[in-house]
Amino acid sequence: MPELPEMENYKILLNQKIAGQIISAVQINREKSINVNPDLFTRTVQHQKIITINRRGKHLLFQLQNGKILLLHLMLGGWMYYGTEADKPKRTIQVRISFGDQHLYFIGLRLGYLHLYNQTEAEQHLAHIGPEPFSNDFSINEFKNRISQKHGRLKTTLLDQEFIAGIGNCYSAEICYDAGILPTKDIDDIGEAERESLYQSILSILQKGIHHGGYMDNPLFKDDHLTGGFIDLCQVYDREGEKCKRCGNVIIMETISSRKTFYCPTCQK
Repeated sequence: MPELPEMENYKILLNQKIAGQIISAVQINREKSINVNPDLFTRTVQHQKIITINRRGKHLLFQLQNGKILLLHLMLGGWMYYGTEADKPKRTIQVRISFGDQHLYFIGLRLGYLHLYNQTEAEQHLAHIGPEPFSNDFSINEFKNRISQKHGRLKTTLLDQEFIAGIGNCYSAEICYDAGILPTKDIDDIGEAERESLYQSILSILQKGIHHGGYMDNPLFKDDHLTGGFIDLCQVYDREGEKCKRCGNVIIMETISSRKTFYCPTCQK
């Protein structure tokens, strides 16, 4: 599932590609991927200029000239591709938004969605989401205050979107490894110094993920050599049975809250 770095990467690249462009056509192949009648969706969106694309947690918000917002959550299996009919992936397309002969394809939206909202509705939909890791409000003191109110395993806390926005399965594993803390560890057993290390690891690992285009390897457009670059830099995620690059011991996979969790039992305590 795309997490904060993947969606931030999409946001940056899509602003370069489609911000300022006018939507020439809309094609809905799966009505369940949107939240209103397809005709209403098309009438509201078609001929509108994309003002900008913003991100909130794992969501993208396409701001239209008429004040409406397209709110995207890709969920499990969802991704996008921008290009022509000739070079599009040979995959089922749920929604297509066109800009002349270039199109933005929404793929794998079986659990994900592209909803049409006004500004207030979008804000209400996202109101439960916790702070952005790179916001000015998310200081070390704010992090310590928020984590002091949590109990249970660290992995579960990092995945909680009301705790911090945007962290999922991949980056929670990498953050815990970078901080040298077991994801299975109980919050109450994490000391002051470890909490400070955890905060720094959240910022550094997410920034590294963004810089290298995230871990999902589906390119956004032809000759996109950035997207997916972080997967080769993962230290523990999806590396069960492989050797730790730091100590050489075997990486373990354990299921926590129905999610696969990867860690090094030697480097993480």
